[in-house]
Amino acid sequence: MAQLIELPQVGESVVEGTIGKWLKQPGERIERYDPLVEVITDKVTMEVPSPVTGELLRIIAQEGETVPMGAPIAEVADAAGGPPTPASAPESSAAPASVAPATPTAYLITDARPVGPTGGSAVEAQVAEDAAATVVPPPAASVAVADTVSPPATDGDAARGPNRLSPAVRRLAREHNIEVSRIAGTGMGGRITRNDVLRHLETAGADAAAPPPPVPMSQTPAPTPMPADVATEQRIPLTPVRRMIAEAMVRSASQIPHAWSMIEADLTNLVALRRRERDAFRQREAVNLTYLPFALKAVAAALKDNPTLNASWGDDAIILKRRINLGIAVAAPTGLVVPVIHDADRLSIAGLAHAIADLTARARAGTLRLDDVQGGTFTVNNTGALGSILGGPIINHPQAGILTTEAVQQRAVVINDAIAIRWMMNLCLSFDHRINDGAESGAFLQSVKSRLEAMDGDTPIY
Repeated sequence: MAQLIELPQVGESVVEGTIGKWLKQPGERIERYDPLVEVITDKVTMEVPSPVTGELLRIIAQEGETVPMGAPIAEVADAAGGPPTPASAPESSAAPASVAPATPTAYLITDARPVGPTGGSAVEAQVAEDAAATVVPPPAASVAVADTVSPPATDGDAARGPNRLSPAVRRLAREHNIEVSRIAGTGMGGRITRNDVLRHLETAGADAAAPPPPVPMSQTPAPTPMPADVATEQRIPLTPVRRMIAEAMVRSASQIPHAWSMIEADLTNLVALRRRERDAFRQREAVNLTYLPFALKAVAAALKDNPTLNASWGDDAIILKRRINLGIAVAAPTGLVVPVIHDADRLSIAGLAHAIADLTARARAGTLRLDDVQGGTFTVNNTGALGSILGGPIINHPQAGILTTEAVQQRAVVINDAIAIRWMMNLCLSFDHRINDGAESGAFLQSVKSRLEAMDGDTPIY
């Protein structure tokens, strides 16, 4: 019997999903737990398995369609029951014995080639090259259509003579300052075609164009408008992921009053530590030791000292989070993803490096699980990896703040009344001004800064 497949509930905060891609098509047999469809939520892209074994009868929710959780998305013929009863008669049912012939489609003839059901070859005869097209009735069904169509010249065409120019030819000649009397027309009745002008330009070269006569300012013609067939814009359809990112950013920017602050950190000792440990760490652990795990270690400790940054707004209360779950922004092929390192404060620098490498790889491969993107309490974005030195990030709703770690650069700084070359990094914080003011955000930044600057050769990696 036929059974409806519903979009399963995947989380308390996820109320709808967008169909990304169907992995099975109607008529295909599916086994229970086989991947059936990719679903995109505001949290993650995931594969939904089939709950039954059988044959996929029809797809109800099409690709790109957004449906609420629990809504039917497909119909499957359950292998355990009898043959399914279709909801409606198939479209391929037998046609009636007597069918009236359909009205034949007219052929659309533009300046050079016909467009119609026969898909004929290029029209040899010259046809008007202006914007208006000529609709010519098709041949009768019983008459064979020749590959080449040569419409006869009309009396009107002959009367207008070879000097009649289409708007396209006049415009082209005017743009290149060409004397059309010097061009031999090959069109019907000796008319000059656009191809004739282009051929003249190729053969005559620069000598074909004479310098234009001076025109008084009062008689200067208006600029030639751009041809209608030249596109000045391009529309790129939104992908489901891009649409959800846009909705999340609008919600954050419209619901959270953002404030911003920045501080410098001297990472000279940390740079020396990382250089010393980098190659050996890669050989031991098979992952890179970047600056990000050091920054996450400092952020996790600073959030313990400044709990109002590890919080959210609850309308009538500020909700402090007991766990420190750090989201890390990852640029995946389909768009920005923010997987979460749960209980980041309990991990060593090496453990954070492994967590970053694992989540980043799975985010870019599109294999994140729903729990990988849920429960974040604060977000860190390593924009310095892109060369950025200053940023004003948008908070990941409903969190209280987001920090960007910018590029590590050598700068001239003043230390003890002397100029020194030090490795510096900017730390940029956007925070929810309903929850924190400048004093709390400044204390948090100072806490992150002091912890990063204290990292040196004695800092444990494990």
